[in-house]
Amino acid sequence: MTTIIAPRVHDLGGGFNVRRAVPSLQARSVGPFVFVDHMGPAVFEPGRGIDVRPHPHIGLATVTFLWSGAIHHRDTLGSEQVIAPGDVNWMTAGRGIAHSERTPADVRTGRHDVHGMQTWVALPKSYEEVAPEFHHHAAATLPVVERAGARLRVIAGRAYGEESPVKVFSGTFNVAVDLQPDAELEIDAGHVERALYVLEGDAQVDGADIPEKHLVVFDRGSRPVLRAKTPVKGLLMGGEPLDAPRHMWWNFVSSSQERIDQAKQDWLDGRFGQVPGETEFIPLPER
Repeated sequence: MTTIIAPRVHDLGGGFNVRRAVPSLQARSVGPFVFVDHMGPAVFEPGRGIDVRPHPHIGLATVTFLWSGAIHHRDTLGSEQVIAPGDVNWMTAGRGIAHSERTPADVRTGRHDVHGMQTWVALPKSYEEVAPEFHHHAAATLPVVERAGARLRVIAGRAYGEESPVKVFSGTFNVAVDLQPDAELEIDAGHVERALYVLEGDAQVDGADIPEKHLVVFDRGSRPVLRAKTPVKGLLMGGEPLDAPRHMWWNFVSSSQERIDQAKQDWLDGRFGQVPGETEFIPLPER
């Protein structure tokens, strides 16, 4: 038996919706994934775009993957990188980092779209306080598995006999799935916890219809088969279960509530550092 989760929709303005499937009442996490956001699809008129001001993170890694559009990343390490479709941005927050995410200036000059996923991976307890790092992996560096009507890109970890070059801290399952109509795909059984988010298209799992823009959490040990009735875009995720419960507050993830309280004070006191090229920031929420 699978669990189907309808995400919560957040309208960020200008027709740009973000759908959050994890955490939810049905799934606090899937493997190390504690946060699953579907961005778009959205179309921006000239002069408009994404503007996520500098904000902090601890205890996690952010994973960004796009099917269309571009996002300009800047962080307190001095990293500056535009991510394009098929690339992976992996930012390990560890003991603390702040970053901004904006539509590049040259892209804003015309009408443009954006569609992708951003997920957070909780770091194992022994790595929660590692030094922050940022790594960009171009699309051409990721393993691609081609099967009958299926194109699989291994974003992070191991899947379908391939391993991504992205550095991970625990067993990780993260694959971008593109299926043609009538294509079938057995979900890799090499991971304890697994889920599929359907971004777009009419899909079935073991003959049952799955609504698009929903998350499907698979039972442990099962061997489900995904079938596309129309072209389907999806994201597979999962891996090793968390090694301990996690506290989540705003952009902070930790096995310790006291550590999150410290991070709140550190952001208030400006101890996360400055993002070069940025003068704005997101204030600490009051609640």
